[in-house]
Amino acid sequence: MTTANAVPRVAGDHRVLGLNHVAYRCRDASETARFYRDVLGMPLAHVIVQDRVPSTQEFAPHCHLFFEMADGSWVAFFDIADETEVEQETNPDWAQHLAMEVATLGVLEARKKSLEDHGVSVLGPVDHGFITSIYFRDPSGHRLEFACRTHGPDELHSFAAAAADELTNWDARKASHLG
Repeated sequence: MTTANAVPRVAGDHRVLGLNHVAYRCRDASETARFYRDVLGMPLAHVIVQDRVPSTQEFAPHCHLFFEMADGSWVAFFDIADETEVEQETNPDWAQHLAMEVATLGVLEARKKSLEDHGVSVLGPVDHGFITSIYFRDPSGHRLEFACRTHGPDELHSFAAAAADELTNWDARKASHLG
C-alpha cells in the first residue's frame, strides 16, 4: 500500500540527516556577527572570504559567515562586497539556499545520480574545503544543496579560532572596495 508519506527505499540508508545550513544575505558581516554571536549566543564557527562563488565561478567578492547551533547545524550569511543593503530583487541566485546534510560522500554521489535520473539538473560536487556539496532546484526554483561534512573535529576548532580575524580582514577589504 502506498501513502502520500511513503518514502521510496533504495539500497543503503540515503535519508537526509538534517539541516546542514540555511544561507541568507546580510548587509554587513560584522553587524550580523554581533547579533548572532552576541545577542543570540550562537558561536561564530567559520568565515570564508572568496572572490568567486565556488559553485558557479561567478566573480562576486563575498564573506560567508557560519554560526553554529547546538545540534551542530549552521545558519550562514553572505556579505557581498559591493552591496551595503539586502534587496531581494538584486539577491544573487546563489546566496539564498537550503542545505541539507547527508552522511557520506557515497550518499552524496547516490543523491546526485538519483536527482539526475529524475531529470533534475545538478551542479557539482563542489569541494568547499570543509564540506562537499551538490546544488539543484526544486520545482518552484528554490536552490537546494546536499552537503557532506569532510572536516574533522580539530578543523572545526581551527575554523572557529580563525573566524574573528577573517571577519576583521573582510571588513577592511569591503571598506576599501566601497572606497
